[in-house]
Amino acid sequence: MPLDKKSSAANEALGRSRGGFTTKLHALCDALGNPMRFLLTPGQCADITQARALLDRIEAGAVIADKGYDADWLVAHLSEMGASVVIPPKRNRLVQRSYDANLYADRNKVERLFNRLKHYRRVATRYEKTASSYLAMVQVAAIMTLLL
Repeated sequence: MPLDKKSSAANEALGRSRGGFTTKLHALCDALGNPMRFLLTPGQCADITQARALLDRIEAGAVIADKGYDADWLVAHLSEMGASVVIPPKRNRLVQRSYDANLYADRNKVERLFNRLKHYRRVATRYEKTASSYLAMVQVAAIMTLLL
């Protein structure tokens, strides 16, 4: 029985691993830690693959991210946007870049955003069967965090 386009597109954010189905939530927040954008991918998808989509049509003075986002193409893209790059270089990088360690301390705001979202049990345990309904639940939880 063939799947229609709607059901296959709704499940495209489910990844397979040894532990079962997994999903990864990518988030963008502002300087105050307020949610701005969410993307959902399969669990085995690398974080950096969604960086360009997260930053699309965003004007930022600085972009703070962890070492998983350290790539030459992303640093060049952020420089073209006019944003200062606050991403610590990976240890195996041949030419180590400098970054503002004091500004990097603000990266915990996105971690605090995830903590606030996981207070909603439906987000933390992913009750929804489809990716679109799970993303909608994440957005409802984000709205609730903004209202409180």
